[in-house]
Amino acid sequence: MHAFRAAVEAGDFDALPALCAKDVVFRSPIAHKPYQGREQIGVILRAVSRVFADLTYVREIGHEGDADHALVFTAKVGDLDINGCDFLHVGDDGLIDEFTVMLRPLKAVTAFAERMSVEFEKEMTAAGLA
Repeated sequence: MHAFRAAVEAGDFDALPALCAKDVVFRSPIAHKPYQGREQIGVILRAVSRVFADLTYVREIGHEGDADHALVFTAKVGDLDINGCDFLHVGDDGLIDEFTVMLRPLKAVTAFAERMSVEFEKEMTAAGLA
């Protein structure tokens, strides 16, 4: 099991930035431009932890030692079911250097985007980045 998955399943979202390269690139399903940097990833993932309920990984694609992993998940946003996939690329140093998230269906993604904007702003303020 990928260490990222293990941390998420343990609810340890604060541990996730340390699994990422300093200049990690994060591609969000709701933002046009990618985010860059470990600090931004921490803000985003802490916000996500408050938007998603019942996040469960249902499949992991990729083997130990592979550079690429796909983590397929289900979750809830309010009363809506959402499906997604975390695509992770790990560099030679063992740290995640690319992280892309895809979500569906549109109604749940729209609800996610609305709630995420509120939680993201709270996290940015708490981190002194707003």
